[in-house]
Amino acid sequence: MKEMKGTSLIVSVVLFVAVAVLYVLHFAGNGDSSQNNKIERVANTGGLNIAYVKADSVILNYNLSQDLHDEFTKKQEAYTTEYGGKRQTFEKEAAAFQEKLQRGGFLTEQRAVQERDRLLGKEQEIQKLDQELSTKLAEIQQENNQKILDNLMNYLKEFNEQAGYDYILNGSNVLIGDEAHNITGRVLEVLNERYAAEKAQ
Repeated sequence: MKEMKGTSLIVSVVLFVAVAVLYVLHFAGNGDSSQNNKIERVANTGGLNIAYVKADSVILNYNLSQDLHDEFTKKQEAYTTEYGGKRQTFEKEAAAFQEKLQRGGFLTEQRAVQERDRLLGKEQEIQKLDQELSTKLAEIQQENNQKILDNLMNYLKEFNEQAGYDYILNGSNVLIGDEAHNITGRVLEVLNERYAAEKAQ
């Protein structure tokens, strides 16, 4: 019988790293600058109105992100427990089979083959479970990331209808920049206010 080795559950999925790069957002301002309700354009560089959002800061401080992370961690732990329990049971049965085989504990060779095949089938089931749970975790991560990104993008589009920036950039890659162009704080504040209102409903 071939040596049976455990497969490790791939559970080191990091929720927030996946939103590593946000696309450059380009919104042409089409309102009249003389309108009273128009937010003052903060950045004016070479005729372009530019602002930036530090996406990594939004992800870390957005309350929705934190709640999604907590939910993800609970599911991750549950999946790990489910897989670990079945893996441990299998390894005990495999060790018992090897010990029984070595001491000649099977009445017939056919009975030994049947038990070997049963354990091989069980090992395949555990490997399949490993893949299924890993896939589920990856899908949950993707859904969470998409939800965060959608909320951010939808608000930025709404925000820019009044702000009229030509470009809103992902400031996570800005090494040097004028803080006057940084709209992270106001974006994060509104996102958290809206999320709090949703939870209160």
